[in-house]
Amino acid sequence: MSSVQIKKVESRTELKQFIEFHYDLYEGNAYDVPNLYSDDLNTLRRDRNAAFEFCEAEYFLAYKNNKIVGRVAAIINHRANERWQKKEVRFGWIDFVDDREVSAALLKAVEDYGSEKGMTDVVGPLGFTDMDPEGMLTWGFDQLGTMPTIYNYEYYPQHIEALDGFVVDNKYVEYKLYVPDTVPEKYAKIAEMIQKRYNLRVKKVTKKEIFEEGYGYKIFELINLTYKDLYGYSEMTDKQIEQYINMYFPMIDLSLVTLIEDAGANNKLVGVGITMPSLSKALQKCHRGRLLPFGWWHVLRAVKAHKTKIVDLLLLGVLPEYRSKGANALLFSDLIPRYQAYGIEWGETQVELESNESVQSQWGALDPVMHKRRNCYRKKING
Repeated sequence: MSSVQIKKVESRTELKQFIEFHYDLYEGNAYDVPNLYSDDLNTLRRDRNAAFEFCEAEYFLAYKNNKIVGRVAAIINHRANERWQKKEVRFGWIDFVDDREVSAALLKAVEDYGSEKGMTDVVGPLGFTDMDPEGMLTWGFDQLGTMPTIYNYEYYPQHIEALDGFVVDNKYVEYKLYVPDTVPEKYAKIAEMIQKRYNLRVKKVTKKEIFEEGYGYKIFELINLTYKDLYGYSEMTDKQIEQYINMYFPMIDLSLVTLIEDAGANNKLVGVGITMPSLSKALQKCHRGRLLPFGWWHVLRAVKAHKTKIVDLLLLGVLPEYRSKGANALLFSDLIPRYQAYGIEWGETQVELESNESVQSQWGALDPVMHKRRNCYRKKING
Protein backbone atom coordinates (compact mmCIF):
# COMPACT_ATOMS: atom_id res chain seq x y z
CA MET A 1 0.00 0.00 0.00
CA SER A 2 1.34 3.41 -0.99
CA SER A 3 2.44 5.76 1.75
CA VAL A 4 1.64 8.72 -0.51
CA GLN A 5 -1.69 10.47 -0.10
CA ILE A 6 -3.16 12.51 -2.95
CA LYS A 7 -5.52 15.33 -2.07
CA LYS A 8 -7.49 17.51 -4.47
CA VAL A 9 -7.05 21.24 -3.93
CA GLU A 10 -10.39 22.56 -2.70
CA SER A 11 -9.70 25.76 -0.80
CA ARG A 12 -7.78 29.00 -1.28
CA THR A 13 -5.40 27.92 1.46
CA GLU A 14 -4.64 24.70 -0.42
CA LEU A 15 -4.20 26.63 -3.69
CA LYS A 16 -1.70 28.86 -1.89
CA GLN A 17 0.14 25.73 -0.70
CA PHE A 18 0.06 24.37 -4.27
CA ILE A 19 1.82 27.52 -5.55
CA GLU A 20 4.20 27.81 -2.60
CA PHE A 21 5.49 24.24 -2.96
CA HIS A 22 7.65 25.21 -5.92
CA TYR A 23 9.38 27.92 -3.89
CA ASP A 24 10.09 25.39 -1.13
CA LEU A 25 11.45 22.74 -3.49
CA TYR A 26 13.72 25.11 -5.44
CA GLU A 27 14.85 27.43 -2.66
CA GLY A 28 18.45 28.48 -3.34
CA ASN A 29 18.60 26.84 -6.78
CA ALA A 30 20.86 28.90 -9.06
CA TYR A 31 19.02 28.09 -12.31
CA ASP A 32 15.32 28.03 -11.45
CA VAL A 33 13.34 31.19 -12.27
CA PRO A 34 10.24 31.17 -10.07
CA ASN A 35 6.96 32.52 -11.33
CA LEU A 36 5.48 35.53 -9.62
CA TYR A 37 2.99 34.31 -7.04
CA SER A 38 0.34 36.68 -8.43
CA ASP A 39 0.83 35.35 -11.99
CA ASP A 40 0.39 31.74 -10.89
CA LEU A 41 -2.65 32.68 -8.81
CA ASN A 42 -4.27 34.51 -11.73
CA THR A 43 -3.57 31.58 -14.06
CA LEU A 44 -4.84 28.86 -11.73
CA ARG A 45 -7.97 30.59 -10.44
CA ARG A 46 -11.08 29.83 -12.46
CA ASP A 47 -12.48 33.31 -11.94
CA ARG A 48 -9.37 35.03 -13.30
CA ASN A 49 -8.07 32.98 -16.23
CA ALA A 50 -9.94 33.48 -19.51
CA ALA A 51 -8.80 29.99 -20.63
CA PHE A 52 -11.48 28.52 -18.37
CA GLU A 53 -13.97 29.50 -21.09
CA PHE A 54 -12.90 26.28 -22.80
CA CYS A 55 -10.76 24.47 -20.20
CA GLU A 56 -11.46 22.59 -17.01
CA ALA A 57 -8.91 21.58 -14.41
CA GLU A 58 -8.23 20.09 -11.02
CA TYR A 59 -5.12 20.47 -8.89
CA PHE A 60 -3.61 17.79 -6.67
CA LEU A 61 -1.16 17.79 -3.77
CA ALA A 62 0.85 14.76 -2.69
CA TYR A 63 1.51 14.18 1.01
CA LYS A 64 3.93 11.85 2.71
CA ASN A 65 4.27 11.72 6.49
CA ASN A 66 1.83 14.67 6.62
CA LYS A 67 4.18 16.81 4.53
CA ILE A 68 3.56 18.15 1.01
CA VAL A 69 5.99 16.38 -1.33
CA GLY A 70 4.50 17.06 -4.78
CA ARG A 71 1.90 18.84 -6.87
CA VAL A 72 0.33 18.57 -10.31
CA ALA A 73 -2.43 20.21 -12.37
CA ALA A 74 -4.75 18.09 -14.52
CA ILE A 75 -6.10 20.17 -17.41
CA ILE A 76 -8.51 19.46 -20.24
CA ASN A 77 -8.38 21.99 -23.07
CA HIS A 78 -11.58 21.24 -24.98
CA ARG A 79 -10.72 23.75 -27.71
CA ALA A 80 -7.40 22.05 -28.46
CA ASN A 81 -8.96 18.59 -28.26
CA GLU A 82 -11.58 19.63 -30.80
CA ARG A 83 -8.99 21.26 -33.07
CA TRP A 84 -6.72 18.20 -33.08
CA GLN A 85 -9.45 15.56 -32.77
CA LYS A 86 -8.04 14.13 -29.56
CA LYS A 87 -9.21 13.28 -26.05
CA GLU A 88 -6.28 14.40 -23.95
CA VAL A 89 -5.85 15.39 -20.35
CA ARG A 90 -2.75 17.53 -19.82
CA PHE A 91 -0.48 17.53 -16.80
CA GLY A 92 1.24 20.75 -15.82
CA TRP A 93 2.63 22.59 -12.80
CA ILE A 94 4.25 19.29 -11.86
CA ASP A 95 6.84 19.27 -9.08
CA PHE A 96 7.92 16.49 -6.77
CA VAL A 97 10.69 15.39 -4.44
CA ASP A 98 13.06 12.68 -5.64
CA ASP A 99 10.74 9.84 -4.68
CA ARG A 100 9.33 7.69 -7.49
CA GLU A 101 6.36 6.70 -5.40
CA VAL A 102 5.38 10.39 -5.28
CA SER A 103 5.73 11.10 -9.01
CA ALA A 104 3.83 7.92 -9.87
CA ALA A 105 0.97 8.85 -7.53
CA LEU A 106 0.70 12.36 -8.97
CA LEU A 107 0.50 11.14 -12.56
CA LYS A 108 -1.95 8.43 -11.55
CA ALA A 109 -4.20 11.19 -10.17
CA VAL A 110 -4.08 12.94 -13.56
CA GLU A 111 -4.82 9.68 -15.35
CA ASP A 112 -7.77 8.92 -13.08
CA TYR A 113 -9.18 12.41 -13.57
CA GLY A 114 -8.84 12.09 -17.33
CA SER A 115 -10.47 8.66 -17.31
CA GLU A 116 -13.44 10.04 -15.36
CA LYS A 117 -13.83 12.75 -18.00
CA GLY A 118 -13.69 10.32 -20.93
CA MET A 119 -10.15 11.14 -22.05
CA THR A 120 -7.95 8.54 -23.73
CA ASP A 121 -4.45 10.03 -23.26
CA VAL A 122 -2.33 11.83 -20.70
CA VAL A 123 0.10 14.35 -22.20
CA GLY A 124 2.47 16.95 -20.80
CA PRO A 125 3.91 18.96 -19.26
CA LEU A 126 1.57 21.47 -20.88
CA GLY A 127 -0.42 24.40 -19.54
CA PHE A 128 -3.88 25.59 -20.35
CA THR A 129 -2.64 27.06 -23.66
CA ASP A 130 0.62 27.77 -25.50
CA MET A 131 0.93 31.00 -23.52
CA ASP A 132 1.81 28.82 -20.51
CA PRO A 133 5.14 27.00 -20.06
CA GLU A 134 5.45 23.60 -21.72
CA GLY A 135 7.91 20.74 -21.96
CA MET A 136 10.09 19.09 -19.31
CA LEU A 137 13.77 20.01 -19.26
CA THR A 138 15.90 17.00 -20.22
CA TRP A 139 19.24 18.66 -20.97
CA GLY A 140 20.74 22.01 -19.97
CA PHE A 141 20.27 21.75 -16.21
CA ASP A 142 23.22 24.10 -15.69
CA GLN A 143 21.62 26.87 -17.76
CA LEU A 144 19.63 29.77 -16.31
CA GLY A 145 15.90 29.37 -16.80
CA THR A 146 13.60 32.00 -18.29
CA MET A 147 10.31 33.56 -17.28
CA PRO A 148 8.28 31.83 -20.06
CA THR A 149 9.73 28.34 -19.54
CA ILE A 150 10.00 25.62 -16.89
CA TYR A 151 13.12 24.67 -15.00
CA ASN A 152 13.16 21.27 -13.31
CA TYR A 153 15.59 18.99 -11.57
CA GLU A 154 17.43 16.32 -13.57
CA TYR A 155 15.55 13.51 -11.86
CA TYR A 156 12.16 14.61 -13.24
CA PRO A 157 12.47 13.06 -16.73
CA GLN A 158 14.13 9.99 -15.19
CA HIS A 159 10.98 9.44 -13.12
CA ILE A 160 8.62 9.92 -16.07
CA GLU A 161 10.57 7.65 -18.41
CA ALA A 162 10.69 4.90 -15.77
CA LEU A 163 6.90 4.77 -15.51
CA ASP A 164 5.04 2.17 -17.54
CA GLY A 165 3.32 3.53 -20.61
CA PHE A 166 4.94 6.95 -20.89
CA VAL A 167 6.70 7.70 -24.18
CA VAL A 168 8.24 10.84 -25.66
CA ASP A 169 5.57 12.60 -27.72
CA ASN A 170 7.38 15.75 -28.73
CA LYS A 171 10.85 17.27 -28.46
CA TYR A 172 11.82 20.93 -28.09
CA VAL A 173 15.10 22.83 -28.32
CA GLU A 174 16.18 26.29 -27.16
CA TYR A 175 19.03 28.45 -28.42
CA LYS A 176 21.33 31.22 -27.33
CA LEU A 177 21.71 33.79 -30.11
CA TYR A 178 24.66 36.15 -29.84
CA VAL A 179 24.15 39.81 -30.72
CA PRO A 180 26.65 40.75 -33.45
CA ASP A 181 28.60 44.01 -33.56
CA THR A 182 26.75 45.00 -36.74
CA VAL A 183 23.64 43.77 -38.49
CA PRO A 184 24.75 40.69 -40.48
CA GLU A 185 25.10 41.48 -44.17
CA LYS A 186 22.64 38.70 -45.01
CA TYR A 187 19.87 40.35 -42.97
CA ALA A 188 20.72 43.86 -44.12
CA LYS A 189 20.63 43.00 -47.83
CA ILE A 190 17.41 40.98 -47.60
CA ALA A 191 15.74 43.68 -45.50
CA GLU A 192 16.62 46.37 -48.02
CA MET A 193 15.48 44.24 -50.92
CA ILE A 194 12.09 43.20 -49.53
CA GLN A 195 11.20 46.74 -48.52
CA LYS A 196 11.62 47.80 -52.13
CA ARG A 197 10.35 44.71 -53.91
CA TYR A 198 7.40 43.79 -51.68
CA ASN A 199 6.60 47.16 -50.13
CA LEU A 200 7.05 45.81 -46.61
CA ARG A 201 7.96 48.17 -43.78
CA VAL A 202 8.79 48.20 -40.09
CA LYS A 203 6.11 49.52 -37.79
CA LYS A 204 6.88 50.64 -34.23
CA VAL A 205 3.82 50.96 -32.00
CA THR A 206 2.87 53.24 -29.12
CA LYS A 207 0.93 52.41 -25.98
CA LYS A 208 -2.01 54.36 -27.41
CA GLU A 209 -2.02 52.24 -30.57
CA ILE A 210 -1.82 49.05 -28.48
CA PHE A 211 -4.61 49.88 -26.06
CA GLU A 212 -6.86 52.28 -27.97
CA GLU A 213 -6.37 51.68 -31.68
CA GLY A 214 -6.58 47.91 -31.88
CA TYR A 215 -2.94 46.98 -32.45
CA GLY A 216 -2.93 44.74 -29.40
CA TYR A 217 -5.67 42.62 -30.94
CA LYS A 218 -3.97 42.65 -34.35
CA ILE A 219 -0.76 41.31 -32.81
CA PHE A 220 -2.40 38.36 -31.05
CA GLU A 221 -4.65 37.61 -34.02
CA LEU A 222 -1.45 37.33 -36.09
CA ILE A 223 0.04 35.01 -33.45
CA ASN A 224 -3.09 32.86 -33.76
CA LEU A 225 -2.58 32.60 -37.51
CA THR A 226 1.15 31.89 -37.40
CA TYR A 227 1.01 29.40 -34.49
CA LYS A 228 -2.21 27.56 -35.40
CA ASP A 229 -0.48 24.43 -36.74
CA LEU A 230 2.01 24.04 -33.89
CA TYR A 231 1.90 21.10 -31.50
CA GLY A 232 -1.23 21.22 -29.32
CA TYR A 233 -2.03 24.86 -30.11
CA SER A 234 -5.48 26.27 -29.43
CA GLU A 235 -6.32 29.67 -30.84
CA MET A 236 -6.74 32.47 -28.32
CA THR A 237 -10.23 33.86 -27.79
CA ASP A 238 -11.02 37.57 -27.70
CA LYS A 239 -11.26 37.37 -23.91
CA GLN A 240 -7.83 35.76 -23.68
CA ILE A 241 -6.35 38.33 -26.04
CA GLU A 242 -7.71 41.14 -23.88
CA GLN A 243 -6.23 39.46 -20.81
CA TYR A 244 -2.77 39.13 -22.38
CA ILE A 245 -2.79 42.71 -23.67
CA ASN A 246 -3.50 44.00 -20.17
CA MET A 247 -1.05 41.56 -18.56
CA TYR A 248 2.03 42.08 -20.71
CA PHE A 249 2.00 45.34 -22.64
CA PRO A 250 2.00 47.76 -19.68
CA MET A 251 5.48 46.51 -18.71
CA ILE A 252 7.03 45.89 -22.14
CA ASP A 253 9.54 48.32 -23.64
CA LEU A 254 7.87 48.92 -27.00
CA SER A 255 11.17 49.81 -28.67
CA LEU A 256 11.89 46.06 -28.48
CA VAL A 257 8.60 45.20 -30.19
CA THR A 258 8.80 45.25 -33.99
CA LEU A 259 5.91 44.81 -36.40
CA ILE A 260 6.01 44.33 -40.16
CA GLU A 261 3.27 45.74 -42.36
CA ASP A 262 2.53 45.29 -46.03
CA ALA A 263 2.11 48.85 -47.29
CA GLY A 264 0.76 47.52 -50.57
CA ALA A 265 -2.10 45.68 -48.82
CA ASN A 266 -3.63 48.47 -46.73
CA ASN A 267 -0.91 48.16 -44.10
CA LYS A 268 -1.81 44.57 -43.34
CA LEU A 269 0.09 43.23 -40.33
CA VAL A 270 2.25 40.33 -41.56
CA GLY A 271 4.94 39.89 -38.93
CA VAL A 272 5.62 40.53 -35.25
CA GLY A 273 8.58 40.22 -32.91
CA ILE A 274 7.91 40.73 -29.20
CA THR A 275 11.10 40.73 -27.16
CA MET A 276 12.00 42.06 -23.73
CA PRO A 277 14.97 42.26 -21.38
CA SER A 278 15.36 39.05 -19.41
CA LEU A 279 13.65 39.05 -16.02
CA SER A 280 15.34 35.84 -14.87
CA LYS A 281 17.75 37.38 -12.36
CA ALA A 282 15.15 39.88 -11.20
CA LEU A 283 12.57 37.17 -10.52
CA GLN A 284 15.13 35.16 -8.57
CA LYS A 285 15.39 38.17 -6.25
CA CYS A 286 11.62 38.34 -5.68
CA HIS A 287 11.26 36.53 -2.35
CA ARG A 288 8.91 33.59 -2.89
CA GLY A 289 7.55 35.20 -6.04
CA ARG A 290 6.47 38.44 -4.38
CA LEU A 291 7.04 41.91 -5.79
CA LEU A 292 6.89 43.39 -2.28
CA PRO A 293 8.79 44.64 -0.44
CA PHE A 294 11.76 44.90 -2.86
CA GLY A 295 11.06 42.57 -5.78
CA TRP A 296 9.43 45.33 -7.83
CA TRP A 297 12.70 47.30 -7.82
CA HIS A 298 14.67 44.45 -9.39
CA VAL A 299 11.98 43.88 -12.04
CA LEU A 300 11.80 47.61 -12.83
CA ARG A 301 15.59 47.82 -13.21
CA ALA A 302 15.54 44.95 -15.70
CA VAL A 303 12.61 46.27 -17.75
CA LYS A 304 13.18 50.01 -17.71
CA ALA A 305 16.89 50.43 -16.99
CA HIS A 306 17.92 47.35 -19.02
CA LYS A 307 20.16 46.04 -16.23
CA THR A 308 20.62 42.73 -17.97
CA LYS A 309 22.78 41.35 -20.76
CA ILE A 310 20.06 39.00 -22.03
CA VAL A 311 16.94 39.53 -24.10
CA ASP A 312 14.07 37.03 -24.25
CA LEU A 313 12.53 36.44 -27.67
CA LEU A 314 8.98 35.97 -26.42
CA LEU A 315 6.80 35.78 -29.53
CA LEU A 316 7.99 35.85 -33.13
CA GLY A 317 5.60 35.19 -35.96
CA VAL A 318 5.43 35.87 -39.70
CA LEU A 319 2.60 34.85 -41.99
CA PRO A 320 3.65 31.81 -44.07
CA GLU A 321 3.37 33.59 -47.40
CA TYR A 322 5.80 36.28 -46.18
CA ARG A 323 8.39 33.96 -44.63
CA SER A 324 9.60 32.91 -48.07
CA LYS A 325 10.02 36.59 -48.94
CA GLY A 326 12.52 37.03 -46.11
CA ALA A 327 10.36 39.08 -43.76
CA ASN A 328 12.21 37.68 -40.73
CA ALA A 329 15.32 39.58 -41.85
CA LEU A 330 13.40 42.81 -41.51
CA LEU A 331 12.59 41.98 -37.88
CA PHE A 332 16.23 41.25 -37.04
CA SER A 333 17.63 44.26 -38.91
CA ASP A 334 15.43 46.52 -36.79
CA LEU A 335 15.95 44.80 -33.43
CA ILE A 336 19.71 44.10 -33.49
CA PRO A 337 20.78 47.80 -33.34
CA ARG A 338 18.38 48.27 -30.41
CA TYR A 339 19.95 45.36 -28.55
CA GLN A 340 23.39 46.83 -29.23
CA ALA A 341 22.30 50.20 -27.82
CA TYR A 342 21.05 48.54 -24.63
CA GLY A 343 24.22 46.50 -24.14
CA ILE A 344 22.45 43.19 -24.77
CA GLU A 345 24.97 40.42 -25.42
CA TRP A 346 22.73 37.50 -26.32
CA GLY A 347 19.12 36.49 -26.83
CA GLU A 348 17.23 33.46 -25.60
CA THR A 349 14.76 31.75 -27.89
CA GLN A 350 11.73 30.09 -26.41
CA VAL A 351 10.80 26.46 -26.96
CA GLU A 352 10.96 25.40 -30.60
CA LEU A 353 9.92 22.07 -32.02
CA GLU A 354 13.09 20.09 -32.71
CA SER A 355 11.61 19.19 -36.09
CA ASN A 356 10.92 22.82 -37.06
CA GLU A 357 13.93 23.32 -39.29
CA SER A 358 12.44 26.40 -40.94
CA VAL A 359 12.54 28.26 -37.61
CA GLN A 360 16.04 27.11 -36.69
CA SER A 361 17.46 27.97 -40.11
CA GLN A 362 16.73 31.66 -39.55
CA TRP A 363 19.23 31.85 -36.62
CA GLY A 364 22.27 31.00 -38.74
CA ALA A 365 23.79 34.49 -38.85
CA LEU A 366 23.53 34.87 -35.05
CA ASP A 367 25.98 32.12 -34.01
CA PRO A 368 23.25 29.96 -32.45
CA VAL A 369 24.13 27.61 -29.61
CA MET A 370 21.56 24.99 -28.71
CA HIS A 371 21.74 24.84 -24.91
CA LYS A 372 18.49 23.25 -23.68
CA ARG A 373 16.26 20.35 -24.62
CA ARG A 374 12.76 19.47 -23.48
CA ASN A 375 10.28 16.65 -23.92
CA CYS A 376 6.55 16.30 -23.79
CA TYR A 377 5.37 12.82 -22.79
CA ARG A 378 2.27 10.79 -23.59
CA LYS A 379 0.56 7.78 -22.08
CA LYS A 380 -2.54 5.90 -23.12
CA ILE A 381 -5.02 5.88 -20.26
CA ASN A 382 -5.39 2.35 -18.96
CA GLY A 383 -2.89 1.41 -21.61
